[in-house]
Amino acid sequence: MRHPSLIGVIPLLLLLATGQANAHAMLDHAEPRVGNKVATPPQQVTLWFTQKLEAAFSTITVTNAAGQRIDSGKTRVSGSQMSVSLRGGGTGTYHVNWHVLSTDTHTTEGNFTFQVGE
Repeated sequence: MRHPSLIGVIPLLLLLATGQANAHAMLDHAEPRVGNKVATPPQQVTLWFTQKLEAAFSTITVTNAAGQRIDSGKTRVSGSQMSVSLRGGGTGTYHVNWHVLSTDTHTTEGNFTFQVGE
């Protein structure tokens, strides 16, 4: 004999498990690309995420090889994309740190590097 309440519970549990896996905005790709090497310092860093972002709570900071902050401090957000303008930072390893709040109220953060120079 089947228990009628279990028939409705199993699909609900599967739906919740699937939704939980997609509940955070994760970095999809970046320009300059993560770990990439570019010949000259870029004018901006742009990040794309898997969900729409809340502009007031999403930021990017970028430091150059000397550890100096070279971003403008004004992160721009449009949907699931955000970017920040850069000042010239010379050659070497650039460090990008990001923190985002997705529209579903979950926060994520991360970092990556890319190289500047030949």
